[in-house]
Amino acid sequence: MQHQPQGATGALHPLIRKLMHTAGVRREEVSLLLWSMLYIFCVLSAYYVIRPIRDTLGIDGGVNNLQWLFAATLVVMILLTLPFSALSSRLPRRRFIPWVYRFFIVHLLIFAALMIYLPRGDHRWLGRVFFVWVSVFNLYVVSVFWSLVADIFTRERASRLFSLMAAGATLGAVIGSLLTTTLVRWLNMSGLFLLSAVLLEVAVFCVRQLNTQVRKNPLSDTEDPDRAAAQADDGPVKGGIFDGISAIARSGYLLNICLYMLLFSITSTFVYFRQADLVHQIFKSDESRTTFFAASDLSVNILTLVSQLLITGRLLSRYGTRRVLAILPLVTLAGFLMLSVWPTLAGLFIFAVLRRAGNFAFARPAREVLFTVLSREKKYKAKNVTDTVVYRAGDQAGAWSWTAMNAVGLSGSLIAWLAIPLSLLWLINSLWLGKKQKLLENNQQPGRPPVSGG
Repeated sequence: MQHQPQGATGALHPLIRKLMHTAGVRREEVSLLLWSMLYIFCVLSAYYVIRPIRDTLGIDGGVNNLQWLFAATLVVMILLTLPFSALSSRLPRRRFIPWVYRFFIVHLLIFAALMIYLPRGDHRWLGRVFFVWVSVFNLYVVSVFWSLVADIFTRERASRLFSLMAAGATLGAVIGSLLTTTLVRWLNMSGLFLLSAVLLEVAVFCVRQLNTQVRKNPLSDTEDPDRAAAQADDGPVKGGIFDGISAIARSGYLLNICLYMLLFSITSTFVYFRQADLVHQIFKSDESRTTFFAASDLSVNILTLVSQLLITGRLLSRYGTRRVLAILPLVTLAGFLMLSVWPTLAGLFIFAVLRRAGNFAFARPAREVLFTVLSREKKYKAKNVTDTVVYRAGDQAGAWSWTAMNAVGLSGSLIAWLAIPLSLLWLINSLWLGKKQKLLENNQQPGRPPVSGG
């Protein structure tokens, strides 16, 4: 069992090997970790190649129509939840996950063709459809990745390794942003769609490699044989198509994860709408807006990557999920306080960059650790509902709240004041989740007294 990982370690560049050693990566973990990092690298590159196009076309469709696009996104999410759950119940993960990605690859090819052959006057409606599609796409392709790795790695390993996987995601986002910034004038939008499709197909290849290696060398703690069997299990996820929803309804732990996602999404929407307003006022061409969004993405991702490589893993290992999960609510609280007294594009840019970097560097890895203490069925089904429908429901709540507050004449700085109580509630929720996750983890260890269920 040790032979292949040792060889994989020996083949690494000395600098990478030193980084792995510093991060506490064990020899038997290297191969699966690298495939996981390449997998999420490709997924995030594929998304960030087309993300600036989504934002540009969304603004072209009218800033005042964004709330309707968010509403359409929620409807599509709800419609896709049941087929997603049904497929996961009928297909082994080695087939189910490629099906999900190739579903989106086909759509990318269709969008590329439509951008070429549709008259320019029809691009506004195509842009609105594409905005909704990307808003669905990015949650599904990322959620499926984290469901798979939460199935493979134990909580102890997740605390050490998820930050490195998140670093792979950030590096993919950096490269995707750079590709769009440098190639948008050469490849145009259709060419970028094709590039995104190719990156997703590489991600499918990584899924195949991960499933093959897990069956041969499950990465389970030696004292947990049941975990080893679960990791190697490639059968369909048990249960019916409504199990994810019913599991959430019965679990205070899952309900609080949903609340975390709702509050994150609502506050994100407030920031996004304010940014859309200012960008629409200041930048007049599609190219300048796309460049601004891509430059913003690049700033976020460079800051995130540095944090993930040097800080996140150590924070999770030393201080646990509870404190790391609370970082983003604290940043959000401080950011809305700043916007209430400094409502400028510069202030918003600083807040948005720090907030998004905090989400990717700290909140996302910590949030995924929350799922490692749950059953396999909840990892795929309940997690999918949380990451997609609940997330977009928060978008919807934030979008229509923003629209209503603008309709009655509230200024951006006053809306920022109203967001402060939400940030405080979010902070309390994150501290509770971290404490509960630790109790559930202790309950799963041999010799520990049981803790009442989540």
